[in-house]
Amino acid sequence: MRALEALRKERSQRRGLQGTTKLALDKGENSGKKVIEVKDICFGYANRPIIKNFSTLIQRGDKIGLIGANGAGKSTLLKLLLQQLQPDTGEVEQGTKLEIAYFDQLRDQLDPNMSVVDTIADGNDFVEIAGNKRHVMSYLSDFLFAPARARSPVKSLSGGEKNRLLLARLFTKPANLIVMDEPTNDLDLETLELLEEKLVNYDGTLLIVSHDRAFLDNVVTSVLVLDGSGDVDEFVGGYSDWLSYDTQQKQVAAKKAAQSAKPVKQEANSPAAVAKKKKLSFKEQNELDLLPSMIEDLENKQAALTKQINDPAFYKKDAQAVTKTMDELKAIQDKLEEVFLRWTELDAMA
Repeated sequence: MRALEALRKERSQRRGLQGTTKLALDKGENSGKKVIEVKDICFGYANRPIIKNFSTLIQRGDKIGLIGANGAGKSTLLKLLLQQLQPDTGEVEQGTKLEIAYFDQLRDQLDPNMSVVDTIADGNDFVEIAGNKRHVMSYLSDFLFAPARARSPVKSLSGGEKNRLLLARLFTKPANLIVMDEPTNDLDLETLELLEEKLVNYDGTLLIVSHDRAFLDNVVTSVLVLDGSGDVDEFVGGYSDWLSYDTQQKQVAAKKAAQSAKPVKQEANSPAAVAKKKKLSFKEQNELDLLPSMIEDLENKQAALTKQINDPAFYKKDAQAVTKTMDELKAIQDKLEEVFLRWTELDAMA
């Protein structure tokens, strides 16, 4: 939570600044501070609403992830933001000096008979990145191509190498707005780590559609969440931050619904009933005495699992082990919330 608060504060301060920091990639000319402004747009197919009454302001330097179930409208919203589709109502206004680059995983854009070097540099020895000339071999080494491999024809590359070559091409093009629709699909681990590193250090604006929770957590500063019914919520933080918040909100709603369904029990635990209770029973007092140590134990387990998950090597484990650990952390978080609520109730009664 402290990290998330710091992120929100940093984002707020950055939005008030006019300057930019040193470029890590060729961002080209700065776009205007306003990149895309959306004013109360609606869009749908037939009688099905895809986007309803959505407004937002995307500013220079924002890194935004679009998340939601398949068919929720993520790619549609992306096309609306880029004015490839026009909204039924409302307005999408793009800022000035936009240079847009797309990550395209269609490998037919690569000539199989050309060498890796010529694909990047068109026969030249140097490429220009962020206003600086770099030798093409040095540049390709950033994308894990050894000199011998860089001279090989494209048709001899593996699938992962072709993806890295596409990334290398993408990042030679000046762009202050990079758009990626499911960029992590079919990427090997090395290429995925390379893409994360490049995007984290990129100072332009990013729009990313992805289901990869870890990738979004590492890269984006906010998410747009589509629920499939047309509503779009903006949340500062990554995928996991939103998921934690959403889970908490659902738990609160479920508890309220349960309380409404049991009016007698609710009356018994109402503030008036609690106020009349002079003291706790022996069993309740004993439970209250034990709860602090239980909370401490759960927090220690939570901290240990969080430390384990924050280790970069964690996501190199097999998917089953990662899922098991994440489920264990969620179970501890749910139990911790339940114990906190019980402690608050007993403490108030006492």
